[in-house]
Amino acid sequence: MTAASVSATHPAFEKLRSHRIDTLNLTVEEYRHIKTGASHLHLAADNDENVFFVALRTFPMDSTGVAHILEHTALCGSEKYPVRDPFFMMIRRSLNTFMNAFTSSDWTAYPFASKNRKDFDNLLSVYLDSVFFSKLDPLDFAQEGHRLEFDKPDDPESELVYRGVVYNEMKGAMSAPTSQLWQNLTSHLFPTTTYHYNSGGEPDHIVDLSYDDLVRFYRHHYHPSNAFFATYGDIPAREHHERFEELALKRFERLDIELPVKDEKRMFAPLRVDQSYAVSEGEGTAQKTHIVMGWLLGHSFDLQENLECQLLANVLLENSASPLMRALETTDLGHSPSPVCGLEDSNREMTFVCGIEGSEPERQAELEALIEQTLQKVVEDGVSQERLEAVLHQLELHQREIAGDQFPYGLQLIMSAIPPMVHGGDPVALLDLEPVLADLREKIRDPDYIRSLIRRHLLDNPHRVTLTLRPDSDLENRRQEAIREALARRKASLSDDDKRQIIDRAVALEERQQRKDDDSILPKVDLTDVPLQLPEPEARFAGDFAATLYARGTNGLVYEQLVLPLPAMSEEELLLLPLYTTFMTEVGCGDLDYLQMQDRISAESGGISAFSSARGRIDDAQDLSGYLIVNGKALARNRDALTRLLKDVFTGARFDEQGRIRELVAQVRSRREQSVTGAGHALAMGAASQGLSSGAWLAFRLGGLEAIRGIKALDDALASPDELAQLCQRLTALHERMQQQAREYLVIGEEDQLDPMVDSLKACWPAVQDATGEPWKLQPVSYQTRQAWLTSTQVNFCARAFSTVAVDHPDAAALTVLGGFLRNGFLHRAIREKGGAYGGGAGQDSVNGCFRFFSYRDPRLGETLEDFDNSLTWLRQAEHDPQALEESILGVIGQLDRPRSPAGAARHAFHNRLFGRSPEQQARFRERVLAVTLDDLKRVADRWLVPENASTAVITSHDNRKDAEGLGLAIEEL
Repeated sequence: MTAASVSATHPAFEKLRSHRIDTLNLTVEEYRHIKTGASHLHLAADNDENVFFVALRTFPMDSTGVAHILEHTALCGSEKYPVRDPFFMMIRRSLNTFMNAFTSSDWTAYPFASKNRKDFDNLLSVYLDSVFFSKLDPLDFAQEGHRLEFDKPDDPESELVYRGVVYNEMKGAMSAPTSQLWQNLTSHLFPTTTYHYNSGGEPDHIVDLSYDDLVRFYRHHYHPSNAFFATYGDIPAREHHERFEELALKRFERLDIELPVKDEKRMFAPLRVDQSYAVSEGEGTAQKTHIVMGWLLGHSFDLQENLECQLLANVLLENSASPLMRALETTDLGHSPSPVCGLEDSNREMTFVCGIEGSEPERQAELEALIEQTLQKVVEDGVSQERLEAVLHQLELHQREIAGDQFPYGLQLIMSAIPPMVHGGDPVALLDLEPVLADLREKIRDPDYIRSLIRRHLLDNPHRVTLTLRPDSDLENRRQEAIREALARRKASLSDDDKRQIIDRAVALEERQQRKDDDSILPKVDLTDVPLQLPEPEARFAGDFAATLYARGTNGLVYEQLVLPLPAMSEEELLLLPLYTTFMTEVGCGDLDYLQMQDRISAESGGISAFSSARGRIDDAQDLSGYLIVNGKALARNRDALTRLLKDVFTGARFDEQGRIRELVAQVRSRREQSVTGAGHALAMGAASQGLSSGAWLAFRLGGLEAIRGIKALDDALASPDELAQLCQRLTALHERMQQQAREYLVIGEEDQLDPMVDSLKACWPAVQDATGEPWKLQPVSYQTRQAWLTSTQVNFCARAFSTVAVDHPDAAALTVLGGFLRNGFLHRAIREKGGAYGGGAGQDSVNGCFRFFSYRDPRLGETLEDFDNSLTWLRQAEHDPQALEESILGVIGQLDRPRSPAGAARHAFHNRLFGRSPEQQARFRERVLAVTLDDLKRVADRWLVPENASTAVITSHDNRKDAEGLGLAIEEL
């Protein structure tokens, strides 16, 4: 076969175009499948982390969550892989760097990524069969979606209840006021199109979805003629096409699938809406109202329109110096800006939202007036050229940066290109922003340009909704009473045959969940496919200057960190540390106030931040060391400005702007309170492990549930001017302490940038001085915890923790493998499939020396805690397949080898070395993981996971107070 024939387009596809984007170091290739019309966008890049993504347009016209439940159910078995749970089975049999599925408002997607070609091919086979040839077993719909069961499944005299994974997931998701705020706002901004509805599903509507509805939706939407394929990486497009064709597409003919999302009908006058959200009885409703304004804008897939709206949103809201953000932060109408402020550009038509939280319902008209006056003032005064250049600078930097520390970089690029593909726009144009940015640079020279955007999109736009979302302490009681009454009526109408069917289905589902499928039909990788220790980025040093340098392919960006050991601190100073690091880059500096500093940061960098980091020794989790890190990034042309900026902020940050400090505390409170429903499992684990090591105690106090309670108390106390003045004094004193510490520097960039950056550092900073005073230490901690934290939630988060070992202890590897083994073999089935929680599992935290069980968005309490214990009984008593051990080892190796961005990999290597995690120690740990046996798992469980030594914490509702007390848990009010 000739080279030309290898590179030629596959005969089943036609090539539409190829476009090189130098700023992203990739070539975009567009193809169409000739027979079905399926689209394929291939991002050809020199990157072995290959990404696959297939999306279907899904436009539900109700809030039953049909698209979301289908996303779950489609992954529960297919024609070629008729096992009960191929998705979760493949997670265990894979070296994937990412596996998931998403339901957006108007598309459903199935993405994965892997650096291993065999693994990529395995996953592709399973994903394509799951999407296009799904079995959709009615019992999987009952498990994943919703079902009616008797509270005691075999007792028809017990109460009827609703159960189901998505049902409980959305009960948890919609417990958050911000989720209700966004859903209510969009339902009024979009009264006639798919965006009116909750694509994830409203719990009260999910129970209306029938299995037949699900099948009809699948047959209409899950067809290649309605599909968008996207890939990224170094596998050639033709090879993808061969697999797509062979595994799926050759079996289909083109269908004319009518799935129009029309433009929303425009309103001719603003709309004002008043709605409620639930808070716990007795919680109080003062200053808990959200008031937001939302505008419907133009098409997201019109690149010019999209970038103009991004420019407008950033001008108004980017930071505290932006006029609208400043107005929302400083007004006394509310506590802080709403978390939903900003531009939403993933739907067909964009929305712009701004508002406040922590207000009162009667302030609605005043907020509208404030926002309108602020916008009018921007029109009258204009926006400085410097400010506009800074906003465009941020857009350019965002376009250039290679991300991928949390999410594969290729998947991020694909996700940005999918909305225009779904809505008929040009995905290539959206990826290649340079021409449009150049056009915008010309347009902003016209002083009237921004004025005209504000008038057209906001001031003169009548399609506007003002939503007031007020707290109601009786709403949840009314909702639960309505559900109880509906279920009671339903039960009263049941015939004996109906009752028997409900019991029979519960029995059948239980049997299906307990069934051991023949998973040998699924492809897999094994330990022979595991790569040797991955190479660590190579560091070099700047002679006698304390700088560590990494040459990385950063696509024209530079990264810099100032690193210094924490000084000895009192407990009061220590608890102040998170506020100090948060505020350092948000306050004034030297002769500049905080507004001027925000403008400077935006113009000269891609953002700066400060944070503290503490870890135990590799052989003693109780012996902590800690560092303060000041962190920044910039385009290479601003490298010298970045160095000066970090130096000025660290040496000159001022904590004397009392009004600013007051605003920042309110914002921190808001963010922390909102974290509970989204990260409740992590917060519960933190509470359970608080007494098991000094590191766990520190995390609980600085960032856990105790920190949330503490920031609420502080925020309330700052109503006193004296308290506020004292806080500013304490922050100033802590800042002065930090100045005395010895410094070192981390520098990351392309090779030709490193030496000039070091020269800049030497010119900017005085010679490094020796540290003065005692180094920071924390006393060892050891106590048991049994707590129930009460808050407004419709679901629970459960955790149990045991004191174990540090990362270099010989048992750490086996404990790490044990977490995945218990999750895969027992906890997933018991907590998610049977218990109905959205998730559950276990894991070793070797940084803090503890092993933790958890559940996420869980309808149960005591039963889940029992399942944690039962998993250990299962470990000791059941017969175990050696393959299950291999799968758990693969999972650990996959986490160890998780790809990072070029800069992220360098940062990770530097901070590992900082805390004694040398390449030798990491290689030792990897070898121990690969050598773990089933006997090792039982041995470490018997040694370290002793039930009477367990600590327990749950997050639950006030309604469950008695249940929590019955479990022997001390009640803590959040």
